[in-house]
Amino acid sequence: MSATPVLALRGISKRFGAVQALTDVDLEVRPGEVVALVGDNGAGKSTLVKAIAGVGPADEGEFLWEGKPAKVERPHDAQELGVATVYQDLALCDNLDVVGNLFLGREINRVGVLDEVEMERRSRELLQTLSIRIPSVRIPVASLSGGQRQTVAIARSMLGDPKLVILDEPTAALGVEQTAQVLDLVERLRERGLAVILISHNMADVKAVADRVAVLRLGRNNGVFDVAGTSQEEIISAITGATDNAVTRRTARKAEGKQ
Repeated sequence: MSATPVLALRGISKRFGAVQALTDVDLEVRPGEVVALVGDNGAGKSTLVKAIAGVGPADEGEFLWEGKPAKVERPHDAQELGVATVYQDLALCDNLDVVGNLFLGREINRVGVLDEVEMERRSRELLQTLSIRIPSVRIPVASLSGGQRQTVAIARSMLGDPKLVILDEPTAALGVEQTAQVLDLVERLRERGLAVILISHNMADVKAVADRVAVLRLGRNNGVFDVAGTSQEEIISAITGATDNAVTRRTARKAEGKQ
């Protein structure tokens, strides 16, 4: 695993009027690593993701991309760096087929006419590379299962050759079999050397595919845990605030030392 993180955030803070949504948040994710970002409702997960994706830039803090300072003030900036975000609503068009959704906004033209043959070829190639099983690339997305729709949305994010993929609750409202399909795909992204940030409330999913877990509580870091050596109870304790671990003790000591 590379020593240099694809993304390193330092001291990220974000305020909405009188509400301090994020305070001095740090986060790192490396190539070939899945980092789960967890926390209760209102912990700041969505705000942090929007800061990374350029949708809601941070007010303060440092954004390092592959070890170098970078500015992300709009979604285009994040996409140019190599950040792909798959939001919970998926943003798929039900009336279009799989090919139409994959290439929506980045259609391939030849002499001013859509090159349907080439787009279909690339769609099949992409889905095959990711081992995504779909009956046909020409059926409307509306006829796909929830799990298949999620995999199409993730596959679409891969067209720009990203280095970091952010998945916002990818298994929410999915059945057991569909969840397994999506988790398999997350593992394949890691095998391809991509950095992945996985936002989830499901601890079973987190334990199944994540390498590390970063906990947010009330807009602040509340621990980063290695999945292999951490129990589910410890992670839940950090999420709820009923925690007493080395990370929180060190933070408390540092705070006392500054006073």
